[in-house]
Amino acid sequence: MKKNSSGIEIQNIYNEFNGDNTPAGQFPFKRGVREDMYRGRLWTMRQYAGFSTAEESNKRYHYLLNQGTTGLSVAFDLPTQIGYDSDHAMSEGEVGKVGVAIDSLSDMETLFNGITLENVTTSMTINATASTLLSMYVALAKKQGADLSKIGGTIQNDLLKEYAARGTYIYPVRPSMRIITDIFEWCSQELPKWNTISISGYHIREAGSTAVQELAFTLANGKAYVESAIEKGLDINVFGKRLSFFFNAHNDFFEEISKFRAARVLWAQIMKDLGATDPKAMMCRFHTQTGGSTLTAQQPENNITRVTLQALSAVLGGTQSLHTNGYDEALNLPTEKAARIALRTQQIIGYESGVVNTVDPLGGSYYVESLTDSMVQNAKALMNEIDKMGGAVSAVEKGWMQEEIARSSYEFQKSMESKEQIIVGVNQFQTEESGEAPSFKIDDSIRQQQSEKIQQIKNQRNSNEVQNNLEKLSQACQNGENLMPKILESVESYATLGEIADTMRNVFGEYQIL
Repeated sequence: MKKNSSGIEIQNIYNEFNGDNTPAGQFPFKRGVREDMYRGRLWTMRQYAGFSTAEESNKRYHYLLNQGTTGLSVAFDLPTQIGYDSDHAMSEGEVGKVGVAIDSLSDMETLFNGITLENVTTSMTINATASTLLSMYVALAKKQGADLSKIGGTIQNDLLKEYAARGTYIYPVRPSMRIITDIFEWCSQELPKWNTISISGYHIREAGSTAVQELAFTLANGKAYVESAIEKGLDINVFGKRLSFFFNAHNDFFEEISKFRAARVLWAQIMKDLGATDPKAMMCRFHTQTGGSTLTAQQPENNITRVTLQALSAVLGGTQSLHTNGYDEALNLPTEKAARIALRTQQIIGYESGVVNTVDPLGGSYYVESLTDSMVQNAKALMNEIDKMGGAVSAVEKGWMQEEIARSSYEFQKSMESKEQIIVGVNQFQTEESGEAPSFKIDDSIRQQQSEKIQQIKNQRNSNEVQNNLEKLSQACQNGENLMPKILESVESYATLGEIADTMRNVFGEYQIL
């Protein structure tokens, strides 16, 4: 019997399926979160970008907007993600390398120079320092004179998956959960259109999980965030509407489509069981990115085909937002040409393929319906195991999720080495490589540039005001007060990201690997 990557047996032919046929836009939303889906509005076409300095990233954002992207998606460098300024010793060799370096509000002002924040939605892939980067974004919006009730976007803000799969954490698990729910609470009052978290399965899958594990672990993490917010006294029907998800799209076309449909069914039931009564609070709205780990350095042009199939699976699965990877990303940061081809891939699917003309066009397929049901049942079984451990927080603290992901990654590697799993151009159909792919590298001199900017900011700002605001933040960390107003005040006085993170480190400590 043939099996897919999640171990689900695939029959030779499917002849029937007795499943739910509820229309799109109605609980449990298997067929989509909107009644008309893409007939009314296409998904938001994003291109994940950020590199070097704020000046250079700003140029790429203007380029992408001119090419027809309909939302911005910001990548931050590793020092920014883990709370170190560019001039910190820990930042050496990493400044501007996998994203843009943001050290203060001044950098954020440069990053969005010439872009009116009221007119664009921005997704920021940031977690441990999400509260600070969001505060910088809000401070900039205020300086632009924006109506904060109209500002839309998303912060990833998902720390549980960092402990399980990715590693850009700072604080221990429990303080991180507190910061996340502080953001939920503050945004519900100050930033009503902002998606306060993007609960991410993407990095879980990139770390080597199966599709079912990606689904189960992501939704279990989401459940933990909701329970934490309820415990804080927040209204699930209010904050529940601003939760979003972030999934991966890998190469098994029908498995991915079924995964997306299953996610909506499972999340709707989870939210209903937790007390949600507003249908909008039960909807699983998600962004999708094509699979970075599926891209190959060998025969990189083949990645255009991979990305196209993955993007199509996301659209057929009902995504609300999509990023398509550049074909050269296994070699370097995406060049402008690669980014343009990736965006054009989305545009061709949206405007030429015809797949958007009807809602859930694969609904009723014996195979897709059966596979969707199998994904639901298999993910439920994993989530039940997590519940028995005390929930996702406990599963992460015990290292269980990490071990399960590592085991699946090992099994995939074995299957590739044995050629049970064929990767075109890697373990089969190889060719002698000729020529060089376009190269886009970041120079180490970026760190010096950023360090000079930091020193200039420190020379110009009111140091007493900065210290007073950081002290207020420290006190809020200790007394349980919502942290967001204090972080915003610190940001507006041009405290650096590292200074804010260090203030919180001094109270909360740092997470230690078991």
